[in-house]
Amino acid sequence: MHRRRRTALVLSAAIAAAAPLLTACGSDAHPGAAAVVGSERITVAQLENRVNDVRTAQRAASGDDAQYQRLVAQTGTLTRNTLNGMVLEKVLDRALQDAGVTVTRKEVQKYRSDLERQAGGSQALEAAWLQQYSVAPEHLEESLRSDVEVQKLATALGADMNSPQGGTVFWKAMAAASDELGVDLNPRYGSWGVAQDGRLGLADIKTPWVREVTKAAQQPA
Repeated sequence: MHRRRRTALVLSAAIAAAAPLLTACGSDAHPGAAAVVGSERITVAQLENRVNDVRTAQRAASGDDAQYQRLVAQTGTLTRNTLNGMVLEKVLDRALQDAGVTVTRKEVQKYRSDLERQAGGSQALEAAWLQQYSVAPEHLEESLRSDVEVQKLATALGADMNSPQGGTVFWKAMAAASDELGVDLNPRYGSWGVAQDGRLGLADIKTPWVREVTKAAQQPA
């Protein structure tokens, strides 16, 4: 795979210092919402649709029902992981805005083309993202855009994402953006804030979004 590909749990291992804890919130003030980020709602229906897209793709990729059930068991936190990513996408948008960073469609297309070449084609890339990151093919473009956005934001911040200090700089910018927006999380999904290791997101999620994007320099071209 391309040297800029996602690689698992880099930030959670790299960050030694944590930003101040954000206030975790969530109430019944927004019926039908899984989360409210600033003025934008992520509805329960939107979340369920995203999860169903992954389950449908997993079933199609499974050789039989037993294999599919194993996949389901292995991704038991899919709903919370998915919501974690959906909220962080919106927080990332604000962090990019604060830093004056933009990402073009051409940049995303080039990134995708590079990954497809390394993976052995479009279908191979889709299969890899489904297996490794539980991203359905119809949402692959969004996932790749987030990768590019993270890379460009880190560059704009002067954050070396392969160092604890760089990780801290990046996550502090994300935490500031989250604080500006305000994240109102439906309590059925957990609480939102900055963990002791510096990660921003849902509590107890072991595969935090943005974690895999940051080992770029460690991967051979």
